[in-house]
Amino acid sequence: MASLQHAASECLAAAGPDDKVAMTFAAAAAFGRGELQPDAAATPVDPIRMPGRPARPLLVHPRDLPRRGFGTPEGRAAFVHSIAHIEFNAIDLAWDAVYRFRGMPARYYADWVGVANDEARHFVLLRERLQQLGHDYGDFDAHNGLWEMAEKTAHDGLARMALVPRVLEARGLDVTPGMIVKLRSLGDDATADILEVILREEIAHVAAGSRWFRWHCERAGVAPEPKFRELLAEYARAVLHGPFNVQARSAAGFSDEELRALQQIAS
Repeated sequence: MASLQHAASECLAAAGPDDKVAMTFAAAAAFGRGELQPDAAATPVDPIRMPGRPARPLLVHPRDLPRRGFGTPEGRAAFVHSIAHIEFNAIDLAWDAVYRFRGMPARYYADWVGVANDEARHFVLLRERLQQLGHDYGDFDAHNGLWEMAEKTAHDGLARMALVPRVLEARGLDVTPGMIVKLRSLGDDATADILEVILREEIAHVAAGSRWFRWHCERAGVAPEPKFRELLAEYARAVLHGPFNVQARSAAGFSDEELRALQQIAS
């Protein structure tokens, strides 16, 4: 039986967007057919490194990215590109969660393979929309913040589940509804429709992070709410920005105490 972790590593290594997407779809389908099985817990894991990336977009510090409004065609395309870049990173984040953390329950691997497949589909939708706007992925600079947090949490599945899905990726739950309203007010229903799909499915992705964060906490014998607050203070103070979409985050598994911790640390 072929190794799920080997397939995950191949998807991570793929540099071209077409290759990464095609390999992701193929691996997810093979996993769904029962053709890929997780490696044993004792199987060696390579240190985390930068996954495969195309030569462009150029990765820069977030402060070096120009601020553009939605009001111009160029600004609209740059916005779509920024969301596409997030989804491209999210493919790798899901595959790294599969590759890096061994000995997890079967449902864990099913969750994150499913997330990888969804993120690849989201990327395809956004890239097609970007092409309709006269551009392609790589035409605008981007930043590497999502993957930097993956590197910081590579040593600890509990921290990874707390901080990547529930902090960085969950930011989309907060900002996407306002983006959808703005896009519809500008008559860009095509982009807004894509964001509606992404928002709905990202709630389930963040919920997977919540589920496996709590699983890790239970296994470690620690209370989740104080641990989440501790991790926020240690890793995420600089990247927390309100206001928070309380309804969506509650649907994604945040407790009232965790929502209060987010609001207090971000204030």
